[in-house]
Amino acid sequence: MLKLKLADHPLLSLRGPLRAAQSLSFVAILFDEMPQRHVVNSSKRSLPRFAGYPSEARPIDTSPGSHGAVFRDQLMKKIGISFFSDCKLLETTELNSRTFVHLLGTCIRFNDVLIGRQLHCLITKFGFCSDAFVGSALIDMYSKCGFVREARLVFDDIRIRDLVLWNVMVSCYDLNGRGKEAFEIWDLMRSEGSVGDEFTFSSLLSSCRSLNSFYLGRQVHGLVIRLALDVDIVVGTALVDMYAKCGDVKDARRAFRVMENRNIVSWNTMIVGYGQCGEGKEAVKLLVQMLQGGLKPDELTLASVLSSCADMSAINEAIQIHDYVMKDGFEAFVSIGNALIMAYAKSGCIHNAFQSFCSISKPDLVTWSSMIYSYAFHGLARESIDIFGKMLHEGIRPDGIAFLGVLSACSHAGLVEEGLHYFDSMRKDYQIQPSSEHYTCLLDLLGRAGHINEAYDVLLNIPLEPDANILGAFIGACKVHGNVELAKWAGDMLFNIEPEESVNYMLMSNVYAAVGCWEEVARMRRMMRNCCGNKVPGYSWTEFGGTVHRFVSNDKSHLQALEIYIMLEGLIKFIKEEGNMPYDRNMDVGLRD
Repeated sequence: MLKLKLADHPLLSLRGPLRAAQSLSFVAILFDEMPQRHVVNSSKRSLPRFAGYPSEARPIDTSPGSHGAVFRDQLMKKIGISFFSDCKLLETTELNSRTFVHLLGTCIRFNDVLIGRQLHCLITKFGFCSDAFVGSALIDMYSKCGFVREARLVFDDIRIRDLVLWNVMVSCYDLNGRGKEAFEIWDLMRSEGSVGDEFTFSSLLSSCRSLNSFYLGRQVHGLVIRLALDVDIVVGTALVDMYAKCGDVKDARRAFRVMENRNIVSWNTMIVGYGQCGEGKEAVKLLVQMLQGGLKPDELTLASVLSSCADMSAINEAIQIHDYVMKDGFEAFVSIGNALIMAYAKSGCIHNAFQSFCSISKPDLVTWSSMIYSYAFHGLARESIDIFGKMLHEGIRPDGIAFLGVLSACSHAGLVEEGLHYFDSMRKDYQIQPSSEHYTCLLDLLGRAGHINEAYDVLLNIPLEPDANILGAFIGACKVHGNVELAKWAGDMLFNIEPEESVNYMLMSNVYAAVGCWEEVARMRRMMRNCCGNKVPGYSWTEFGGTVHRFVSNDKSHLQALEIYIMLEGLIKFIKEEGNMPYDRNMDVGLRD
């Protein structure tokens, strides 16, 4: 370029050096020697000066994930900040809409609404406030930074609106959980003669999901079919997600099958949907179909299927997926490692869970919390507490979920003093306000140890409205220690909160049964039938010989039902011979677990 005298060309002079970001001082020299400065390279001028970077050339590793890449992103941010101070000094520089769109994109990347507001002022000053292209970028910036009101003000100021602008505004309301307003802006859009495109309906379907409105989602689906957009990959994926989030896995599967073309996002959405709806076996089958079709899964695919394996306690499938992870080089992904920890822990293989934990080179907070919970799940309270201590030693700041795991461990092991210490530390040392789940653990901790009066005091002084989980934990503690009076007091509040939940009546029925109040047991059963109808039976499952078996109370339909009941009778006999009873007033039935 120097030999051909092209170094001063505005489109060529800075493109290579800036993208590589290898010699920043050389970039500055090139810029200063350019006789003709253009807005494209003017916006990149002050890289060394304003970033505080040393003037001498220094190579930077800008490979993905490297410190150099992070540093380069920070420099690019400062380019945007310093751009205008330079442009005010350069009379030859002419601003255009692309400059502002580029800089607004930088604000989104760094979630920096303060700079975004300054850019908004300059956009108004330079007369770009009515430009739909710039306006869309400005609305997008405010939307992704959570400033919906400001986004709407920008939208209202633009008189000539194209489809992109409408879509950005609909998406703004959807992203910020305001589905009702998303439909209102769509109504306004239709009144001006535009129905929308695949991106419009994708946002609307997402809004149906956030509104949890299955009926509204079906209406949008009907319109999508009329417009022949149901085969579109974007709309089809949104339909799958909407139906799955609303709990209708059959319609989600139907929408998935209608799609003519599917990408990895579509497959992942269906796999995640199966997992959310408790169809873990179908999620595993879908992964097999992906592999057979030649589509390689990504990080989200494998993490989602592993989560389904954890929910099913399907150890064989988890091991096979682990083998695939090792074979295809996915072990570096922390999310997959975290999912493996939970899959092994919930399948009873705590040693494998710990090995997966140790294999993660840079564990994050989720990793530590998963291991804390895994030990708690297996009743290994001391190990759970030790992992929590190591996490603090590594400088990882715990969140509410990490504290929930260690509180659960203390509760199941009866470590009252340690549990109270962690509960107080959470509030005083880390300024984390306890949630309903934390208070549930605290009440369970005190109740299991027989401190009913202390649990009662906690319940009276909770700074939030007691929910069904909190009251259920307290009633369970009363049942264990035979305090029917306090259980009845809490039960009355529970029935006011959830009068149609059969589990609440079963909980109180068990309290009365534990002390032999059979008339009250019968009364609870009658109330349950009158208020709830037939109780939906719960079930449990386990994996044996590569097959997941599901068990329901009093079920005789299993192929090996006779052998199962013979084994159960043998276990009950063994328990009695050991001096225990299979059911007594001190047994926690775990209805709220």
